[in-house]
Amino acid sequence: MCICVTWSMLCPRQTLAALDVVNSYCEQNVTGADCPSSKHCEAGETSPIKLNKESSEDRPGEMSLLMNILKIPLLLLLLYGFVCSLDVLSSAFQLAGGKVAGDIFQDNVILSNPVAGLMVGILVTVLVQSSSTSTSIVVSLVSSGLLEVKSAVPIIMGSNIGTSVTNTIVALMQAGERNEFKRAFAGATIHDCFNWLSVLVMLPVEVASGVLSHLARVTVNNFQLHSGEEAPELLKTLTEPLTKLIIQLDKSIITGIALGDESIRNHSLVKVWCRSSLFVSSVNLTVSQNCSGELHCGKDNDLTWITQNFTTQINTDKCRHLFVESGLSDLTVGLILLAGSLMVLCTCLLLIVKVLHSLLQGQVAKVIERVINTDFPYPLGWLSGYLAMLMGAGMTFIIQSSSVFTSAMTPLIGIGVISLNRAYPLTLGSNIGTTTTAILAALASPREKLPAACQIALCHFYFNIFGILLWYPVPFTRLPIRMASALGERTAKYRWFAVLYLLVCFLLLPFLVFGISLAGWQAMIGVGAPFAAVTAFILLINLMQSHSPAHLPKTLRNWDFLPQWMHSLKPLDKLITRATAVCCSPARFNAGASDPDAVVVTPEVFNVKPELSVFKGKAEQGYDNPALSIPEEIEPRVFKLRGLERCNSTPL
Repeated sequence: MCICVTWSMLCPRQTLAALDVVNSYCEQNVTGADCPSSKHCEAGETSPIKLNKESSEDRPGEMSLLMNILKIPLLLLLLYGFVCSLDVLSSAFQLAGGKVAGDIFQDNVILSNPVAGLMVGILVTVLVQSSSTSTSIVVSLVSSGLLEVKSAVPIIMGSNIGTSVTNTIVALMQAGERNEFKRAFAGATIHDCFNWLSVLVMLPVEVASGVLSHLARVTVNNFQLHSGEEAPELLKTLTEPLTKLIIQLDKSIITGIALGDESIRNHSLVKVWCRSSLFVSSVNLTVSQNCSGELHCGKDNDLTWITQNFTTQINTDKCRHLFVESGLSDLTVGLILLAGSLMVLCTCLLLIVKVLHSLLQGQVAKVIERVINTDFPYPLGWLSGYLAMLMGAGMTFIIQSSSVFTSAMTPLIGIGVISLNRAYPLTLGSNIGTTTTAILAALASPREKLPAACQIALCHFYFNIFGILLWYPVPFTRLPIRMASALGERTAKYRWFAVLYLLVCFLLLPFLVFGISLAGWQAMIGVGAPFAAVTAFILLINLMQSHSPAHLPKTLRNWDFLPQWMHSLKPLDKLITRATAVCCSPARFNAGASDPDAVVVTPEVFNVKPELSVFKGKAEQGYDNPALSIPEEIEPRVFKLRGLERCNSTPL
């Protein structure tokens, strides 16, 4: 019998499902010709071939164990490259937009508007891809007296939102497989949803009462704070030997531009000299005033001179990295690093996912899934989330980067090892962990900047604490999980929606609100009040449509009375599909039509002959990974993929 499978048109999951069906059929339909001796078969004796097969079973098992052991250092190496690429990506964004970020911070009158300050925090953090850089600029502004702590709190809230863009970008790298992308994008955006919801509640409270800045000021005043040594950063200790060979930046230039120092505007962010020395020279100057006891002065005839010391900084040691003498502009270097780091990031992430797929199979996946996702027995089940929160805080405190922790967790969520319900407390713990590292960094500030730095770090800490109290303790209030799940479902149907979400939430919306805020409070109220009223009305109608449609008029029981583009993404999907369509010829799917016993699997119809249906269950297990064993993911569905369109998409 000939088995024909159209390899080129199968997605990886469907290919494995089809092969499982074929293999199961072949194993169950062994004819007498397959037995080397009919006597052995009749007597019930074991075939010599079977004996040889059983005797050689241990050898593949040993090889498999050896291969799995060798994959662990490979996984660590890929993870190291992934983290280094994130560091270089941050440097690339700072080169491309660092001076623009400094210019945004220059207008202190605008920053006194809390809404404008919030948008500035988002935009600057997205531009430099580093919340620590934006926070250090805010600390410098506060310590120099150019900005009050109360005005700086919205900027810190914005930087908290902006820093979550990194793991959302990482989730885009898993767009190749629909179900993995759904889980990964939901796991990444759960951080965004938490931050946005916390800001919507805490920003009006802070503007009205100043509770965060007041708590931070009281805390600083009640403790005798002294400047100390900076805490060691374990992650940078491991990655800097490599990243410093690629690029080194002088971040003080961004802070100087934000403080209004125009003398350094034309300086490059690419660091050229890594070490400099101070030389003191004495010069005799002729002065017109009389000698005083405090000056080293003398008199020669009618001339009075003094000896004055001049300190000169001389560069002594050049940096050693790829772009130290390139002669390229900051924007050019930034774009080169951006392209290279994204390429390395994508490659490492895809390989990490593949290695994890091969490692996390069978009993290993079951054990890991149970350890991570299982709750404590009743009545202590509620403690599991808080333990996960402590775990996330501890891991982030060790590596001192919430972006790296959440980005590394995203592919694990995608392959199903970590559930969304468990990823939520881990992400909240990561938020707390990054604030503790910020507090330690603030304690290492110079004496003149110590109070301001500590107040800013504590405002960040209290903001995350209040956010957790709002959106975690009571299960009903865990709205970020439901919001992230809805976003994951939407991106599974429309892949382009993820890019649209990224552009709207982190660029277009902040720029739009920032522009409106420049026109004053009247414009903000005039635009914001109607928008908020319409949004509240839509949410209310949606809730009533889901829970009590009988209380609504017949017209409002669904949105079909509106034009389709107002309640469905299908029109936009068709527009994008026309622009990006890659149509395949149907003739490629008819390779197995000539063989009556063939099993033909195509993207349009997943057909299994009736006599093979008893083995369908095995095919539905999907990747032999219990962490991913969701039968409906492999269940035959009639769908067509043209470019980015799925014809089984549902309206909003």
